[in-house]
Amino acid sequence: MVLKIGVIGCGGIANGKHMPALAQVEEVAMVAFCDIIEERAVAAKEKYGTEDAKVYTDYQQMLAESQLDVVHVCTPNNAHAPISIAALEADCHVMCEKPMAKTPEEARQMVVAAKRTGKKLTIGYQNRFRKDSLYLHEVCQEGALGDIYFGKAHAIRRRAVPTWGVFLDEEAQGGGPLIDIGTHALDLTLWMMNNYQPKFVVGKTYRELAETKNAANAWGPWDPEKFTVEDSAFGFVTMENGATIFLESSWALNTLDVKEAKTSLCGTKAGADMNDGLRINGEDHSLLYEKQVELETGGVDFYDGAGDDPSLIEAKSWISAILNDTEPVVKPEEALVVTEILAAIYESSKTNQPVYLNK
Repeated sequence: MVLKIGVIGCGGIANGKHMPALAQVEEVAMVAFCDIIEERAVAAKEKYGTEDAKVYTDYQQMLAESQLDVVHVCTPNNAHAPISIAALEADCHVMCEKPMAKTPEEARQMVVAAKRTGKKLTIGYQNRFRKDSLYLHEVCQEGALGDIYFGKAHAIRRRAVPTWGVFLDEEAQGGGPLIDIGTHALDLTLWMMNNYQPKFVVGKTYRELAETKNAANAWGPWDPEKFTVEDSAFGFVTMENGATIFLESSWALNTLDVKEAKTSLCGTKAGADMNDGLRINGEDHSLLYEKQVELETGGVDFYDGAGDDPSLIEAKSWISAILNDTEPVVKPEEALVVTEILAAIYESSKTNQPVYLNK
Protein backbone atom coordinates (compact mmCIF):
# COMPACT_ATOMS: atom_id res chain seq x y z
CA MET A 1 0.00 0.00 0.00
CA VAL A 2 1.24 3.48 -0.87
CA LEU A 3 0.03 6.38 1.26
CA LYS A 4 -0.72 9.66 -0.51
CA ILE A 5 0.86 12.55 1.38
CA GLY A 6 0.26 16.28 1.19
CA VAL A 7 2.68 18.83 2.65
CA ILE A 8 1.31 22.14 3.93
CA GLY A 9 4.07 24.71 4.35
CA CYS A 10 7.03 24.18 2.02
CA GLY A 11 9.61 26.31 3.83
CA GLY A 12 12.65 25.56 5.98
CA ILE A 13 11.49 22.69 8.18
CA ALA A 14 9.70 20.94 5.31
CA ASN A 15 12.81 21.10 3.13
CA GLY A 16 15.22 20.46 5.98
CA LYS A 17 13.44 17.47 7.54
CA HIS A 18 10.04 16.28 6.38
CA MET A 19 10.30 16.01 2.61
CA PRO A 20 13.86 14.60 2.40
CA ALA A 21 12.91 11.93 4.94
CA LEU A 22 9.61 11.02 3.29
CA ALA A 23 11.38 10.75 -0.05
CA GLN A 24 13.28 7.77 1.37
CA VAL A 25 10.18 5.92 2.58
CA GLU A 26 8.98 3.42 -0.02
CA GLU A 27 5.39 3.27 1.19
CA VAL A 28 4.56 6.92 0.51
CA ALA A 29 4.08 9.28 -2.42
CA MET A 30 4.03 13.05 -2.04
CA VAL A 31 1.16 14.10 -4.30
CA ALA A 32 0.22 17.60 -3.07
CA PHE A 33 2.16 20.66 -1.93
CA CYS A 34 0.70 23.82 -0.44
CA ASP A 35 2.33 27.11 0.48
CA ILE A 36 1.12 30.72 0.54
CA ILE A 37 4.18 31.45 -1.60
CA GLU A 38 3.38 29.44 -4.73
CA GLU A 39 7.01 29.29 -5.90
CA ARG A 40 7.97 27.30 -2.81
CA ALA A 41 5.24 24.75 -3.43
CA VAL A 42 6.27 24.46 -7.08
CA ALA A 43 9.91 23.90 -6.10
CA ALA A 44 8.87 21.23 -3.59
CA LYS A 45 6.78 19.44 -6.22
CA GLU A 46 9.61 19.47 -8.72
CA LYS A 47 12.07 18.02 -6.22
CA TYR A 48 9.92 15.59 -4.22
CA GLY A 49 6.54 15.16 -5.90
CA THR A 50 5.09 12.51 -8.13
CA GLU A 51 4.76 13.32 -11.82
CA ASP A 52 1.09 14.30 -11.38
CA ALA A 53 1.50 16.05 -8.03
CA LYS A 54 -0.62 19.16 -7.49
CA VAL A 55 0.36 22.60 -6.19
CA TYR A 56 -1.88 24.76 -4.01
CA THR A 57 -1.80 28.08 -2.18
CA ASP A 58 -5.00 27.30 -0.22
CA TYR A 59 -4.80 24.32 2.13
CA GLN A 60 -8.58 23.99 2.30
CA GLN A 61 -8.74 23.55 -1.47
CA MET A 62 -5.95 20.98 -1.25
CA LEU A 63 -7.79 19.00 1.42
CA ALA A 64 -11.02 19.13 -0.59
CA GLU A 65 -9.53 18.01 -3.90
CA SER A 66 -6.54 15.75 -3.29
CA GLN A 67 -8.00 12.71 -1.46
CA LEU A 68 -4.96 12.41 0.79
CA ASP A 69 -4.14 9.75 3.37
CA VAL A 70 -1.60 11.80 5.35
CA VAL A 71 -0.85 15.48 5.82
CA HIS A 72 2.36 17.00 7.18
CA VAL A 73 1.82 20.46 8.69
CA CYS A 74 5.01 22.53 8.46
CA THR A 75 3.72 26.07 8.98
CA PRO A 76 4.34 28.78 11.61
CA ASN A 77 3.03 27.84 15.04
CA ASN A 78 -0.16 29.92 14.89
CA ALA A 79 -1.42 27.85 11.96
CA HIS A 80 -0.69 24.40 13.43
CA ALA A 81 -4.05 23.88 15.13
CA PRO A 82 -6.51 25.09 12.47
CA ILE A 83 -4.73 23.27 9.65
CA SER A 84 -4.23 20.05 11.63
CA ILE A 85 -7.87 19.99 12.71
CA ALA A 86 -9.05 20.62 9.14
CA ALA A 87 -6.83 17.80 7.88
CA LEU A 88 -8.07 15.38 10.53
CA GLU A 89 -11.66 16.25 9.62
CA ALA A 90 -10.77 15.63 5.97
CA ASP A 91 -10.04 12.01 6.97
CA CYS A 92 -6.25 12.40 7.00
CA HIS A 93 -3.65 11.26 9.50
CA VAL A 94 -1.57 14.25 10.60
CA MET A 95 2.08 14.82 11.42
CA CYS A 96 2.32 18.37 12.81
CA GLU A 97 5.68 20.03 13.30
CA LYS A 98 6.59 21.03 16.85
CA PRO A 99 5.45 22.68 19.02
CA MET A 100 1.98 21.17 18.91
CA ALA A 101 0.26 24.55 18.93
CA LYS A 102 0.68 28.16 19.94
CA THR A 103 -1.63 27.75 22.96
CA PRO A 104 -2.79 24.86 25.18
CA GLU A 105 -6.40 25.43 24.18
CA GLU A 106 -5.52 24.96 20.52
CA ALA A 107 -3.54 21.83 21.38
CA ARG A 108 -6.50 20.42 23.32
CA GLN A 109 -8.74 21.04 20.31
CA MET A 110 -6.29 19.02 18.20
CA VAL A 111 -6.45 16.08 20.63
CA VAL A 112 -10.27 16.21 20.61
CA ALA A 113 -10.33 16.31 16.82
CA ALA A 114 -8.06 13.27 16.55
CA LYS A 115 -10.28 11.29 18.93
CA ARG A 116 -13.45 12.43 17.19
CA THR A 117 -12.24 11.50 13.71
CA GLY A 118 -10.34 8.35 14.70
CA LYS A 119 -7.29 9.50 12.73
CA LYS A 120 -3.73 9.42 14.00
CA LEU A 121 -2.03 12.63 15.14
CA THR A 122 1.63 13.01 16.06
CA ILE A 123 4.04 15.89 16.65
CA GLY A 124 7.51 16.29 15.14
CA TYR A 125 9.78 15.71 18.13
CA GLN A 126 12.51 13.99 16.11
CA ASN A 127 15.08 14.16 18.92
CA ARG A 128 13.36 11.14 20.48
CA PHE A 129 14.74 9.14 17.55
CA ARG A 130 18.43 9.87 18.13
CA LYS A 131 20.52 6.86 19.17
CA ASP A 132 21.31 8.33 22.58
CA SER A 133 17.65 9.15 23.22
CA LEU A 134 16.42 5.69 22.20
CA TYR A 135 19.05 3.96 24.31
CA LEU A 136 18.40 6.12 27.37
CA HIS A 137 14.65 5.71 27.04
CA GLU A 138 15.06 1.94 27.07
CA VAL A 139 17.27 2.21 30.18
CA CYS A 140 14.62 4.35 31.89
CA GLN A 141 11.79 2.01 30.91
CA GLU A 142 13.68 -0.94 32.37
CA GLY A 143 13.90 0.92 35.67
CA ALA A 144 17.70 1.08 35.74
CA LEU A 145 17.62 4.65 37.06
CA GLY A 146 14.98 3.82 39.64
CA ASP A 147 12.43 6.52 40.48
CA ILE A 148 13.49 9.60 38.48
CA TYR A 149 12.69 12.53 40.74
CA PHE A 150 14.75 15.33 39.16
CA GLY A 151 15.39 16.22 35.56
CA LYS A 152 17.04 19.05 33.66
CA ALA A 153 15.94 20.01 30.15
CA HIS A 154 18.76 21.78 28.30
CA ALA A 155 18.25 24.04 25.27
CA ILE A 156 21.05 26.61 25.50
CA ARG A 157 22.63 28.44 22.59
CA ARG A 158 25.24 31.14 23.17
CA ARG A 159 24.52 33.18 20.02
CA ALA A 160 22.31 31.39 17.51
CA VAL A 161 19.20 33.49 16.94
CA PRO A 162 17.29 32.38 13.81
CA THR A 163 16.92 35.52 11.71
CA TRP A 164 14.81 34.13 8.84
CA GLY A 165 11.10 33.46 8.47
CA VAL A 166 8.88 34.35 11.43
CA PHE A 167 11.03 33.06 14.28
CA LEU A 168 11.26 36.52 15.88
CA ASP A 169 7.53 37.24 15.48
CA GLU A 170 5.60 36.68 18.72
CA GLU A 171 2.23 36.78 16.99
CA ALA A 172 3.12 34.03 14.51
CA GLN A 173 5.20 31.84 16.83
CA GLY A 174 3.94 32.47 20.34
CA GLY A 175 7.44 32.87 21.75
CA GLY A 176 11.16 32.54 21.14
CA PRO A 177 13.72 29.94 22.25
CA LEU A 178 11.40 28.46 24.89
CA ILE A 179 8.74 27.39 22.37
CA ASP A 180 11.29 26.78 19.59
CA ILE A 181 14.06 24.65 21.13
CA GLY A 182 13.05 24.44 24.79
CA THR A 183 10.11 22.36 23.61
CA HIS A 184 12.47 19.62 22.35
CA ALA A 185 14.42 19.43 25.61
CA LEU A 186 11.25 19.36 27.71
CA ASP A 187 9.70 16.65 25.53
CA LEU A 188 12.81 14.49 25.92
CA THR A 189 12.85 14.95 29.69
CA LEU A 190 9.16 14.15 30.21
CA TRP A 191 9.47 11.12 27.90
CA MET A 192 12.43 9.73 29.84
CA MET A 193 10.70 10.29 33.17
CA ASN A 194 7.39 8.98 31.79
CA ASN A 195 5.72 11.67 33.85
CA TYR A 196 3.00 13.84 32.34
CA GLN A 197 1.33 15.15 35.48
CA PRO A 198 2.62 18.69 36.18
CA LYS A 199 1.28 20.35 39.32
CA PHE A 200 2.63 23.89 39.16
CA VAL A 201 5.18 25.93 37.21
CA VAL A 202 7.34 28.93 38.01
CA GLY A 203 9.15 30.66 35.16
CA LYS A 204 10.90 33.76 33.90
CA THR A 205 11.65 35.03 30.40
CA TYR A 206 14.26 37.64 29.48
CA ARG A 207 14.99 40.13 26.70
CA GLU A 208 18.38 41.30 27.91
CA LEU A 209 20.26 40.87 24.60
CA ALA A 210 17.44 41.23 22.07
CA GLU A 211 17.98 44.98 21.67
CA THR A 212 21.67 44.61 20.81
CA LYS A 213 22.59 46.14 17.46
CA ASN A 214 25.09 44.45 15.13
CA ALA A 215 25.21 41.50 17.51
CA ALA A 216 27.49 38.52 17.00
CA ASN A 217 25.26 35.72 15.82
CA ALA A 218 25.57 32.42 13.95
CA TRP A 219 23.30 33.67 11.15
CA GLY A 220 24.33 37.30 11.17
CA PRO A 221 23.03 40.20 13.30
CA TRP A 222 19.34 40.20 14.13
CA ASP A 223 17.12 43.25 13.69
CA PRO A 224 16.23 44.48 17.21
CA GLU A 225 13.03 46.08 15.89
CA LYS A 226 11.77 42.70 14.64
CA PHE A 227 12.91 40.76 17.71
CA THR A 228 9.56 40.65 19.56
CA VAL A 229 10.10 37.43 21.56
CA GLU A 230 12.32 36.49 24.52
CA ASP A 231 16.03 35.77 24.05
CA SER A 232 16.11 33.31 26.98
CA ALA A 233 13.66 31.62 29.34
CA PHE A 234 13.84 29.39 32.40
CA GLY A 235 11.26 27.33 34.22
CA PHE A 236 10.86 25.12 37.26
CA VAL A 237 8.16 22.44 37.17
CA THR A 238 6.86 20.49 40.16
CA MET A 239 5.01 17.30 39.22
CA GLU A 240 2.07 15.76 41.06
CA ASN A 241 4.27 12.97 42.45
CA GLY A 242 6.83 15.45 43.81
CA ALA A 243 9.36 15.11 41.00
CA THR A 244 10.83 18.34 39.64
CA ILE A 245 12.18 19.55 36.29
CA PHE A 246 14.37 22.57 35.53
CA LEU A 247 14.10 23.86 31.96
CA GLU A 248 16.68 26.23 30.49
CA SER A 249 16.47 27.74 27.01
CA SER A 250 18.19 30.52 25.09
CA TRP A 251 19.02 31.76 21.63
CA ALA A 252 21.37 34.39 23.03
CA LEU A 253 23.00 34.12 26.44
CA ASN A 254 26.39 35.02 27.84
CA THR A 255 27.46 31.49 28.68
CA LEU A 256 29.91 28.84 27.53
CA ASP A 257 27.73 26.02 28.85
CA VAL A 258 26.04 25.35 25.52
CA LYS A 259 23.83 22.29 24.98
CA GLU A 260 20.66 21.80 22.98
CA ALA A 261 17.94 19.13 22.97
CA LYS A 262 19.54 17.28 25.87
CA THR A 263 18.41 16.00 29.23
CA SER A 264 19.96 15.17 32.60
CA LEU A 265 18.19 12.77 34.95
CA CYS A 266 18.58 11.85 38.63
CA GLY A 267 16.96 8.71 39.95
CA THR A 268 17.00 6.65 43.12
CA LYS A 269 19.21 3.96 41.55
CA ALA A 270 21.32 5.92 39.04
CA GLY A 271 21.59 9.10 37.01
CA ALA A 272 22.21 9.94 33.37
CA ASP A 273 23.14 12.91 31.22
CA MET A 274 23.88 13.83 27.62
CA ASN A 275 26.50 16.47 28.42
CA ASP A 276 29.54 14.56 27.15
CA GLY A 277 28.04 11.87 25.02
CA LEU A 278 25.68 9.63 26.96
CA ARG A 279 26.78 8.88 30.54
CA ILE A 280 25.23 6.74 33.24
CA ASN A 281 26.36 7.19 36.84
CA GLY A 282 25.58 5.45 40.10
CA GLU A 283 26.84 3.43 43.05
CA ASP A 284 27.81 -0.24 43.02
CA HIS A 285 29.04 -2.17 46.05
CA SER A 286 29.70 1.05 47.97
CA LEU A 287 31.73 2.54 45.11
CA LEU A 288 30.72 5.20 42.62
CA TYR A 289 30.82 4.46 38.90
CA GLU A 290 30.48 6.34 35.64
CA LYS A 291 29.68 4.55 32.38
CA GLN A 292 30.23 6.13 28.98
CA VAL A 293 27.89 4.55 26.46
CA GLU A 294 29.49 3.97 23.04
CA LEU A 295 26.77 4.60 20.50
CA GLU A 296 28.87 4.45 17.34
CA THR A 297 29.98 0.82 17.59
CA GLY A 298 26.87 -0.57 15.93
CA GLY A 299 25.68 -2.14 19.14
CA VAL A 300 22.51 -0.06 19.28
CA ASP A 301 20.31 -0.68 16.27
CA PHE A 302 16.67 0.15 16.83
CA TYR A 303 15.36 0.35 13.28
CA ASP A 304 16.86 -1.85 10.55
CA GLY A 305 17.82 0.11 7.47
CA ALA A 306 16.98 3.49 8.98
CA GLY A 307 20.56 4.55 9.51
CA ASP A 308 21.48 7.23 12.02
CA ASP A 309 19.29 10.06 10.75
CA PRO A 310 16.61 10.78 13.40
CA SER A 311 14.39 12.46 10.81
CA LEU A 312 14.33 9.33 8.67
CA ILE A 313 13.74 7.07 11.67
CA GLU A 314 10.90 9.39 12.72
CA ALA A 315 9.33 9.24 9.24
CA LYS A 316 9.62 5.45 8.99
CA SER A 317 8.17 5.02 12.48
CA TRP A 318 5.26 7.36 11.70
CA ILE A 319 4.34 5.67 8.44
CA SER A 320 4.66 2.25 10.09
CA ALA A 321 2.20 3.34 12.80
CA ILE A 322 -0.34 4.24 10.12
CA LEU A 323 0.11 1.10 8.03
CA ASN A 324 0.08 -1.22 11.06
CA ASP A 325 -2.53 0.74 13.03
CA THR A 326 -0.31 1.20 16.07
CA GLU A 327 0.23 4.23 18.29
CA PRO A 328 2.81 6.75 17.09
CA VAL A 329 5.91 7.18 19.25
CA VAL A 330 4.95 10.78 20.00
CA LYS A 331 1.39 10.74 21.32
CA PRO A 332 -0.65 13.96 21.05
CA GLU A 333 -1.59 13.80 24.71
CA GLU A 334 2.11 13.93 25.61
CA ALA A 335 2.78 16.86 23.28
CA LEU A 336 -0.19 18.66 24.84
CA VAL A 337 1.48 18.54 28.26
CA VAL A 338 4.64 20.06 26.76
CA THR A 339 2.58 22.95 25.39
CA GLU A 340 0.78 23.41 28.72
CA ILE A 341 4.08 23.69 30.61
CA LEU A 342 5.61 26.11 28.10
CA ALA A 343 2.52 28.33 28.27
CA ALA A 344 2.65 28.22 32.07
CA ILE A 345 6.27 29.45 32.04
CA TYR A 346 5.26 32.40 29.86
CA GLU A 347 2.27 33.15 32.10
CA SER A 348 4.31 32.87 35.29
CA SER A 349 6.86 35.31 33.90
CA LYS A 350 4.12 37.85 33.13
CA THR A 351 2.37 37.54 36.50
CA ASN A 352 5.38 36.81 38.75
CA GLN A 353 3.27 34.04 40.24
CA PRO A 354 3.30 30.24 40.09
CA VAL A 355 0.85 28.72 37.62
CA TYR A 356 -1.11 25.68 38.77
CA LEU A 357 -2.09 23.04 36.20
CA ASN A 358 -4.67 20.23 36.33
CA LYS A 359 -6.70 22.02 38.99
